[in-house]
Amino acid sequence: MELVEAFKYLGAGLAVIGVIGAGLGIGNIFAAFITAVGRNPAAKNEVFTMTMLGFALVEAIALFALVIALVILFS
Repeated sequence: MELVEAFKYLGAGLAVIGVIGAGLGIGNIFAAFITAVGRNPAAKNEVFTMTMLGFALVEAIALFALVIALVILFS
């Protein structure tokens, strides 16, 4: 195996580390949602909308990290 190919695998592995942060972010978002609804159930609809927006943004970061890893791996 060439040295360049080995570094491609290393770079792709390092790029996927961003998915760990996204997983932690999603967990924090839904933990905050559960806490907010537990404290004020009447505000569930307003809080749910912002929760889904936050979830989508954090999930986009995970997808970007995955795409970067695949670009590094297959280029």
